[in-house]
Amino acid sequence: MGATSTTATALVVQHGPGGGLGRWTGWLEERGLAAHVVRAHEGAALPDRLEHPALIVLGGGYLPDDDLRAPWLPATRALVRQALAERTPVFGICLGGQMLAQVAGGEVRGRHGTPEFGSTRLDLRPEAADDPLFHGLPARPRAIENHVDAITALPPGAHWLVGGEDCPYQAFRVGPSAWGVQFHPETTAGTVRRWDAVRLAGHGAPTPEVLYRRALEDEPAATVTWRTVAHRFADVVTSADRA
Repeated sequence: MGATSTTATALVVQHGPGGGLGRWTGWLEERGLAAHVVRAHEGAALPDRLEHPALIVLGGGYLPDDDLRAPWLPATRALVRQALAERTPVFGICLGGQMLAQVAGGEVRGRHGTPEFGSTRLDLRPEAADDPLFHGLPARPRAIENHVDAITALPPGAHWLVGGEDCPYQAFRVGPSAWGVQFHPETTAGTVRRWDAVRLAGHGAPTPEVLYRRALEDEPAATVTWRTVAHRFADVVTSADRA
C-alpha cells in the first residue's frame, strides 16, 4: 500500500521508556494518520478530554488500575471511557488492551495464567470474519507477547476476535470501533533481543537471544499481518474524521 498525506492525528499514551509505538508510527502514517505521543511515564500531562479522532493506549508494566505506581492511569482510563461513550476509535495494546477490557466491564488479573514471551502462535476466531480490522488475516498468525497479567473475562457484548492456547483473550472489539490486543503488533524481533534476561529467567522463559531468533524467523509474515491491521485502523480513523 502506498503512502497517503497525513489528515488526522491519534493521541497515543505511552507508559514506559521501552513501550513506544514502534513500527506502527510509520504504518499509520502510510495511511494518513499521525501520532501525538504523550510520555505519561515522564510526567507529561494527559488532556482532560479527548479532542483527537483516535486514541491508542500502549503497553507497560502495570495493571490498568495500578494508580499508586502509575498516577497517570486514572486520566488514561477517563480518556478510554470517553472514547467508548463517543465511539471514537481506540486501539489498546497489552496494558492498553487490558484497560479497555476493564473500563468496558471485563476483568483483568495480575500474574494470572501462563506468562507469554516472544513470538507466539495465535488463532483467528470465526467472529473475526466481519471485523473491520481482523477479517481475512491468516488463521494462525504470529505475534510477539510480553506479559504476566491477563484478561480473564471480556466485557459484556464484546466480540472475541483472536484466541491463544495459554492466554485465551488475545484480541477483541468493544462496540463498533474499540479494539484491544494482548500481544504487541508494534514490536520487532530486534526489540526482543534487548529484553531483561534476569526477568525472563524468573518466569522460566528462554533467553533474549533464543526468543530473538524465533521472532526473527516469524517476522516477515507477522509484519504483513500487523501492518494490514495498522492500515485498517488508520482507515477507520481517517474515514470517520472525513465524515
